[in-house]
Amino acid sequence: MSVSQRIASDDQLARLLQIGIVLEEVVEARAHHHYQSLDAELDAEIETLLADAAEESAGHREQLESLIEGLGVDSVPFDEIESLVDARYGRTRPEDFDGVLYDQLCNEETAYKFYDDLIEAIEGSDAEFSIDREELLETLEAIREDEADGVSEVTEVMERR
Repeated sequence: MSVSQRIASDDQLARLLQIGIVLEEVVEARAHHHYQSLDAELDAEIETLLADAAEESAGHREQLESLIEGLGVDSVPFDEIESLVDARYGRTRPEDFDGVLYDQLCNEETAYKFYDDLIEAIEGSDAEFSIDREELLETLEAIREDEADGVSEVTEVMERR
């Protein structure tokens, strides 16, 4: 299941929303990884940035889970979704980046691009979903905006250093 495919059903939409949940979990897990493995390098500004990213991701997951519940479809097992995310978005690991900020920037940009593509796919679809299309798009646009703000915030911190 790819965002580039036409979304024609509640099931397809649910799978894509589940991918969003896993992406958010990746952001949160990587933030925690940095807390644990790079403590000596983390200053207060970076700690706050990572804590905010983890908190934001948890909120996004709740929003996405709520949308999925409204669809009333069966969930795909987590390991299947995780493998889809890993194949498409998980080609890098935290240690692949030259620093915490570069990793965080990659995470924010990846999430932004995913939501941007998802919104475009929904707008390009004429499918009727079990949830209100306008509410769906408003939620996803708000999440995408949060990700754009995250990209800006990380970029600003990087420029100050």
